[in-house]
Amino acid sequence: MINSPPTPEPGILPTPGPNCPAVKRVPTDGALFLAGDRAREGGHKVLAGSAARRASPPVAVFGASGFVGRALVPRLGADGVRVRAVARDLARARGVLPPTVELARADLSTGEGLDRAVYGVESAYYLIVSFGAAGRHGFAASDREAARRFVEACDRSGVRRIIYLGGLGDEDRPLSEHLTSRREVARILGSGSAELTQIRAAMIVGAGGASFEMAAQLVERLPVMVLPRWVETRSQPIALRDAVEYLAGVGRLPHTAGRSFDAGGPEVLRYWEVLLRIGERLGRVPRLITVPVLTPSLSAHWVGFITEVDSATARPLVDGLTSEAVVRDDTLRGLLPFRRTAFDAAVDLALAERSTGTARRARLRWRRFPRGLGGGPLRLLPRSGRTP
Repeated sequence: MINSPPTPEPGILPTPGPNCPAVKRVPTDGALFLAGDRAREGGHKVLAGSAARRASPPVAVFGASGFVGRALVPRLGADGVRVRAVARDLARARGVLPPTVELARADLSTGEGLDRAVYGVESAYYLIVSFGAAGRHGFAASDREAARRFVEACDRSGVRRIIYLGGLGDEDRPLSEHLTSRREVARILGSGSAELTQIRAAMIVGAGGASFEMAAQLVERLPVMVLPRWVETRSQPIALRDAVEYLAGVGRLPHTAGRSFDAGGPEVLRYWEVLLRIGERLGRVPRLITVPVLTPSLSAHWVGFITEVDSATARPLVDGLTSEAVVRDDTLRGLLPFRRTAFDAAVDLALAERSTGTARRARLRWRRFPRGLGGGPLRLLPRSGRTP
């Protein structure tokens, strides 16, 4: 049963519905924009008259202004889906999303705006991860608290379905803290009344993605890299556009509700191969050397020193590289068959987007290589990322 609409805060436009008449006055802060007639503010459509009541229920996208969200929103729109893009920073969302999309502000760290954001929604995408915002008890606790607030709001509003982008990892081996947290978030999202669809993916290759930027900027800035032994770990990177295609696709298929799927690209690569293949596309193949002792914590500090990915964000990413991330169940490919993007092509697309300024372009900054990163026997890796 869907509850009555929440009482709006001063200056906030509530969502019209059977218990809330259409509001003719546009709020000055633009906390909630709804696709309607021709009234506009800031280039985004604003509710006018009864257009919203005639429209189909919106699909909410939480994390809409993030790396995956800003690609998913227009893809859903191309399918004719009425999207409500939910973000904490509306100014940022306006800058990266299509001008016709509905915008709603909500803060999962406090719960502010959540009830308004999911009111009248039947399906919601959850693309939230707490990298770089660890809070008092660490990123895993922040992830859990955000997921619980989200589920509680969905239950209050009668949301029927949640689609979640999780992390791919070998369940038969101990998982990193990062992947353990992603599993815990999935469990929490599935604990409410809404049916959960989870897509588990490894590195998503696209401009602005933390994992890709970390790898690309290391290659750009270091002609020689000293790396830990876990660069031998296998992974199955996926192009951003393929991940988005899967996310949009499961939303079209009701029978995917209540199920989990693995998603990956067409190639399985070791992490050192990822670095070399990126180097080939950039035209600057680095020399890679492995050492037996280089902890994830020390590696994260090194990444934070060399790249624009800060240490707090790099730590769970680096930690996650110690877990194999390869598709075990290929069911999703059968449900949504399309030609997947090859790794090299995915890298080319990401680099092209960086060069056009759609995502922030990495600034080349050569720095002195830090000393004391490891000891013991060194092993020189091949100069080619092509597996024989």
